[in-house]
Amino acid sequence: MEQPTYCAFISYSHRDSRWAGWLHKGIESYRPPRKIVGTHHARGLIPKRMAPVFRDRDELATATDLGAEITAALERSGCQIVICSPYAAKSKWVNEEILSFKRLGREDRIFCLIVDGEPNASDLPDGAEQECFPPALRYRLGSDGKLSDVRSEPIAADARPGKDGRQNAKLKLIAGVLGVGFDTLKRREQQRRNRRLFAIACVAIAGMVVTSGLAAFAFMQKRAADRQRVRAERAAETANQTTDFLVDLFRISDPGKARGDAVTAREMLDKGAARIKRQLVKQPAVRATLMDTLGTVYMGLGLYHSAKPLLDAALATRRGLPDVSPLAMSRSLEHEGELLRMQANYGAAERDFRGAIAVLAPDRRDRRSEEQRADTLQSFGELLEDEGKYREADRRLRLALDLQRKLYGPSNPAAAYTLKELARVMSDEGDLNGAIGTMRAALAMERSVWGTKPYPDVAEALNDLGSLLEEHGNYNQAESLLTQSIAMKRRLYGDTHPEVAAGLDNLAAIMDIKGDHVQAEATYREALAMQRKLVGSVNPDVATTLNNLAFVQSERGHLHRALATEGEALAILRKLFPGDNPDVATIMNRIGFWQIEAGQYGAAKTNLDAALAMRRRLNAPNRLDVATSLVNVAILQIAEHQFDAALASSRQAVTVLSAALSPDHWKTAVAESAEGAALAGLGHYSAAQRHLLHGVGILEKNPAAPPDYRRLAVSYLHRLNARTAMQRSRSGTALRIPPAAAPAAARERRDRR
Repeated sequence: MEQPTYCAFISYSHRDSRWAGWLHKGIESYRPPRKIVGTHHARGLIPKRMAPVFRDRDELATATDLGAEITAALERSGCQIVICSPYAAKSKWVNEEILSFKRLGREDRIFCLIVDGEPNASDLPDGAEQECFPPALRYRLGSDGKLSDVRSEPIAADARPGKDGRQNAKLKLIAGVLGVGFDTLKRREQQRRNRRLFAIACVAIAGMVVTSGLAAFAFMQKRAADRQRVRAERAAETANQTTDFLVDLFRISDPGKARGDAVTAREMLDKGAARIKRQLVKQPAVRATLMDTLGTVYMGLGLYHSAKPLLDAALATRRGLPDVSPLAMSRSLEHEGELLRMQANYGAAERDFRGAIAVLAPDRRDRRSEEQRADTLQSFGELLEDEGKYREADRRLRLALDLQRKLYGPSNPAAAYTLKELARVMSDEGDLNGAIGTMRAALAMERSVWGTKPYPDVAEALNDLGSLLEEHGNYNQAESLLTQSIAMKRRLYGDTHPEVAAGLDNLAAIMDIKGDHVQAEATYREALAMQRKLVGSVNPDVATTLNNLAFVQSERGHLHRALATEGEALAILRKLFPGDNPDVATIMNRIGFWQIEAGQYGAAKTNLDAALAMRRRLNAPNRLDVATSLVNVAILQIAEHQFDAALASSRQAVTVLSAALSPDHWKTAVAESAEGAALAGLGHYSAAQRHLLHGVGILEKNPAAPPDYRRLAVSYLHRLNARTAMQRSRSGTALRIPPAAAPAAARERRDRR
């Protein structure tokens, strides 16, 4: 077809017009990642903007012939998106629009957004009322232009509660319309992990400021007056006892007392935690305040197992006090929620955050409660962002922002921090330009508050703006801002500090993207050494940096080093999260694939089987991560000549990936290539040839496809050619053998599955 006028045509029942409006706005406002704009993918050239999108209410306001206009719009649309619900299933016009689009020969360009009901519910007794697919979706088009009795498998994203969620569903549709991988659009989120702990550390130290201004000032120096969180909450006697405890705890930080020895924050915290267990038994209010304070500091350092017993005990103690203040209870619930968020226990964290807000009735006369409510709304917004509930996160953050401006004035540190979080949510929603503008506003506000002198919040804003510009593809400016941020942090904290290490980790990622793998590895190692010195080896920051380092080592062709490094990251995560955990499963699956490449089949089987079992326990059997595990399992089974098992594994993966992504997605092509290799091993050469040629063809054309998988698929095709060389030469035909993939030293970053 010629270049379409419309990027997509949205078909929907007018009972679902709110969904259509949301989707229309979401697609037209989406900006594809800059690094893929202008490249050729399955649907053609990737545009800068996905506009216009046809939606009849907007496009046909003045039309006189609705039928002719709709037909013309369908003909000029590159894809069709059907909003599926029981209303749509009963709509004659939605069904006719699908039929018309299929008759144009574009059946493979129809994508579905399930918003209500159940797919294929009409196949079940008494299920017709819940059917969400119109008949034209459920059946293929026959050669006569009418629906046949052959069932179709629509490509669907699921926005229902407990399924993909709104954001992921929207991204899946956009990925289908563009013809790119879902992971390509989600990848920008992977670079945000390193910026979380700093915010938690700031809140933790601010809590210490509340408990004792003198002790917190000794611990954090200039941070004491910056946050202005809350005033003293206890009676004078309680405050005096708390101060005495903390001053004595940090007395060892005095060089005269330490006799020149270096004393780490961890050592001082451990000393304080031990003293709390022995002292203040008869003063539970003071004890709870100190346990809560030290617990939040442990959490800020990523020491979750040390933080949990303190925060749990503080909350339990406060619940048992007859006269506990709502303010103190809210703080305990908020801190408990923060810890649960950092441990990815989102459901329990949401419960605690809602409880923290509920115990504080809005009261403009009580400034301390209003400050706490603003803090909790801000933290709750961050949790909702982590959960992918971007719309509610945006709402909570804006409520926090309004309250902070009323409390502190139009330009203040708390509002600047909330602006930074709001920018991150906007980036998650796909409004990268808006996010950059909001982050620039946050940086300007930080500078207006703190002036030209180096300050932690300014350094953080420079770092976050650099990260957004990296997502935008402006690597040079991003690198400049990150370098400025690190230089400011060194002036503030010295050369050895968790914030300096976090900045180095982000800077190394830019170097890696720009192809300077040697310098990227050196920078990751510098950050890693600093993190281990400051917080020990069992820490999530250390695991993240090890993971990043392993990929750089793999990209440099040092596979055995990458395996050893990723093994270290896995060991840390197992200690931090001893049960089932998605990050643990991801790393085991990754290690298993690298072990196949290294010929370590026994070890690979152990890791791949464990990862698959864990993902099945964590998720439904048709989830993408289960399918990606099955692909690696099939690759191992092929290597061990277990072709029947490999055929079953690969076919199951193809089914899931085709439905969730598309039959022409590179991940589906990897699974299809494994299916072809399994068929070749079983002697079904004709079917194997068909699958391998199709799979290799997709992998060759898609630059997002990892070279290792492309190279593996090509090797499968070479083996098939060798087996059939004699028969092919007699018949005068030969299989097309694609050129070999690039050598390992020049390969691009592998998808971190």
